Amino acid sequence: MRRQYLKIKGEHPDAILLFRMGDFYETFDDDAVLAAKELEITLTSRSMGKGLRVPLAGVPANSLDTYLARLIKKGHKVAICEQTSDPATSKGLVDREVVRVVTPGTVIESALLDQKTNNYLAAVSVGSVAEGRVGLAYVDITTGEFLATELALHELPLELERIEAAEVLVPESDDPPPWAGHGNNGAGPNYELTPVEPRIFHPDEARQALLSHYGILTLESFGCEGKDLAVAAAGAIVEYLARTQKAAKLKLANLSIYATGSFMALDSQTRRNLELFAAGRNESKELSLLAALDRTKTPMGGRLLRQWLGQPLLDLTELEQRLDAVDHFYLDGLKRTAAISSLGKVADLERIAGRIVSGTVAPRELIALKDGLAAAPGLRELLDGPNLEWLQGQLLPLSDVCSLIEESIAPDPVGAVGDGNVIRPGFSTEMDELKNASSNARQFIAGLEQRERERTSIKGLKVGYNQVFGYYIEVTKSNIDKVPEDYIRRQTLTNAERYIIPELKEYESLVLNAR
Repeated sequence: MRRQYLKIKGEHPDAILLFRMGDFYETFDDDAVLAAKELEITLTSRSMGKGLRVPLAGVPANSLDTYLARLIKKGHKVAICEQTSDPATSKGLVDREVVRVVTPGTVIESALLDQKTNNYLAAVSVGSVAEGRVGLAYVDITTGEFLATELALHELPLELERIEAAEVLVPESDDPPPWAGHGNNGAGPNYELTPVEPRIFHPDEARQALLSHYGILTLESFGCEGKDLAVAAAGAIVEYLARTQKAAKLKLANLSIYATGSFMALDSQTRRNLELFAAGRNESKELSLLAALDRTKTPMGGRLLRQWLGQPLLDLTELEQRLDAVDHFYLDGLKRTAAISSLGKVADLERIAGRIVSGTVAPRELIALKDGLAAAPGLRELLDGPNLEWLQGQLLPLSDVCSLIEESIAPDPVGAVGDGNVIRPGFSTEMDELKNASSNARQFIAGLEQRERERTSIKGLKVGYNQVFGYYIEVTKSNIDKVPEDYIRRQTLTNAERYIIPELKEYESLVLNAR
């Protein structure tokens, strides 16, 4: 196991490696010393043979989110190494591999996120000094939102302040980027700066990364023509996500190219004076303008309101569209009350969709998705005012998705996939058979044991199970002469022999698959 650990750790030298061992994630060596300090957990040691003892510190697997949040908030990168083979069927060392590398900009766990704030991973690609231009791209992998732009170098700190990125990727260099030394008001930036190899910012490589991710032949539909710096930044993000998310499948929205001139730029001093997001010397969020205005009923609405406050529109047509929608509900109290009631039943559909794609969704969230989508037709009917066709058209009913969830997911599923009671009985014949096999294992074993005792006249015959050899029929050596020809020897003990028969082998496969 030590060799396996060192190999995996060598692939992630800059991350704290959480190494799955049964019901715990363990850390070793320097990682253990650091984890014990940062998480305030016990530092102990473990024997690795030949007189070698190494530092060890672990956390329960069912409390991962709690400890992960603390490490990420302190600026650490964390590699999560899972057991990828079943210990019950593995002969020898359990297979393990890193399935995700969690960084400030790649967090997907609900417990680590602010519901009403986006969590952006950004990348900056700098052009020549003479041009004085940079490319900026940013993504929220929990919602799929993916944008890119090109702007003047001196505008970059202001734009990074506006999007409030959690992490910014830059080409690796001996010197930190000059623009990263301070914010627009001279204060230090709030984001984590992550140097990566310059190669992934090369326009050709970045373009190919985007083409491969979207499965397309050209970026023409994204409006990227002549924007090599924006493409370089966006491609670097896609490449970085492929490395850090590994087993997770990410579905990003189509890359959207935007211009900073389409909205009013507010520097940090202006934001502070207007108390948009924090107020007073203590920077209280509760006393800010956002807190005073925010009566949104969904996390998605909260994030959108925050964006709107931070980037006021300059385009008159867009402003008129927005005001038409406000007027519609302001002037009709009944519709406003109905909309508030309907939206109160809608969960964070954006982030639930993201967790479905990444394979981390909880069963209860699927029910929340169904309930949220079910509210769409009613909300659509409330948008019957003039000039609201554009908004009405965005509320698609998706009744087929609702029906599929209703038919397939149990009405009150448990906390995690694999714990049982997730798939609705009757939806899948195969699943029902597997459930029955797993829940009726004790009865099957007792019945088989009794039947084989009667068939062989061996009163001491017993059916058992261990993790190495699986299910077996055990016969003492004094009764070996009574063993039928269809018994296949599986293991020899001092005083007994263990056998398998085709029926038991088939049942073993069924039960293990059910687990």
